[in-house]
Amino acid sequence: MTQGPAMAHPFLRAMDRLYLTCIWVAGTAIFFMSLIIPWGVFTRYMLGTGSQWPEPIAILLMMVFTFIGAAAAYRANGHIAVTMLTDALPRPLQAGAAVLVDALMVVACGFVAWYGTRLCIETWGQSVAELPWLPVGVTYASLPLGSAITLLFVLERRLLGPQDQRAVVRYEEAPQAEPAA
Repeated sequence: MTQGPAMAHPFLRAMDRLYLTCIWVAGTAIFFMSLIIPWGVFTRYMLGTGSQWPEPIAILLMMVFTFIGAAAAYRANGHIAVTMLTDALPRPLQAGAAVLVDALMVVACGFVAWYGTRLCIETWGQSVAELPWLPVGVTYASLPLGSAITLLFVLERRLLGPQDQRAVVRYEEAPQAEPAA
């Protein structure tokens, strides 16, 4: 069920913004992780006193990079997909397999969102040993967040087709009325 451009425009704009946000968040996480890890190595081997904070912060950033970045990769159709079996199917069965894959993705995203949220809630009162100010639940927050975002991208894919197969949508400003002379 594909909607017309006028109906899909606000939804596509929101999905595009969410997608770009995911890319920036994942990129920022990997950037800071690439600065933090060398600092930990430097303090351990050059100064002889290892800092306690680089490893747990790097793990947190890796979780963010992995789950938020995976959502962006899914939308861009840049994820790992083994299509050897589905490519060998006749065209009508390929369409059915795509629906099945999307349904399974909805189930997987729902599972991770539900149990990831429960995990965050249950571990919120605990703190990371090296960083007593950081609740353990924060380190797991990218699980339900990333899976909820992926769920939105799965629904977008089902409603509007894969992002990499759609025409580029230009978001133009509404035409301005010309002043009356």
